[in-house]
Amino acid sequence: MTTAANIREFLISRRSRLSPAEAGLPDFGGRRRVPGLRREEVALLAGMSVEYYVRLERGNASGISDGILDGISRALKLDDAEHAHLYDLVRAANRGARKPHRKPASHTHQIRAGTRQTLDAMTFPAIVQNGRMELIATNALGRALFSEMYEDPPGPVNFARFLFLDPRARKAYREWNDSAEQIVALLRAESGRVPSDKSLRSLIEELLNGSTEFTALWEAHDVRIHLAGNKPFHHPDVGDLDLTYEAMQLMADPALQLVCFTAEPGSATDHALRLLGSMVARRPEQSKLEG
Repeated sequence: MTTAANIREFLISRRSRLSPAEAGLPDFGGRRRVPGLRREEVALLAGMSVEYYVRLERGNASGISDGILDGISRALKLDDAEHAHLYDLVRAANRGARKPHRKPASHTHQIRAGTRQTLDAMTFPAIVQNGRMELIATNALGRALFSEMYEDPPGPVNFARFLFLDPRARKAYREWNDSAEQIVALLRAESGRVPSDKSLRSLIEELLNGSTEFTALWEAHDVRIHLAGNKPFHHPDVGDLDLTYEAMQLMADPALQLVCFTAEPGSATDHALRLLGSMVARRPEQSKLEG
């Protein structure tokens, strides 16, 4: 899908979910031909002409100012992730066919020596991933936590590929539907940031061809920021885990995220992670993923 088409579909999806009442507009009754807000109503709320908004929704982003985008974001009640995504789409459209001056940073497949040292010093599961949801590096406990993903993967070790194309993921992710929505929303946001990433486009095409569930979620155009949360997980060796995760952008490698997984001290998950760690210590030759 082109950037212009992504702008169109994203804006249509956002206004279709918002009723006039939710937007603060009076309801004059009568049958509405479209779900949600009309284009005219979005333009009114955003403080712009209908023609100008229609031009943007058709994918023509030339000359669109930050002020206009802020107005549209307020009118459509976009959250921070959606607001950033709209900006990314418009920037990509305005770059047009200009050749990028460097390779997108999300192609990185290695981490810095200092990051490797920090990762290995952590006593809890920790990983480094890129925007395509590929596992770039882990510490010993991180690799043990996601060990099933390393068993003959069809391509680079990837959370999205495992979740949608590997049947074992249905058991590993105890709340599979929530995890699926989250991962698709993260990939949708990444596609707005780096639309020229051929590897990302290839991954999305693979998932669209391989999973009807991915296709349905992808067409919803939802986006999300991945910073913190809970991950109910099941490990084949130590059973159910209730993990808390924190994700941090690596300032020296902005396209990469460090994600740390912890458990409440003294909890069943804490004890399970300690058991997993003892199992890793007995298999030192398998304990590291080179990064």
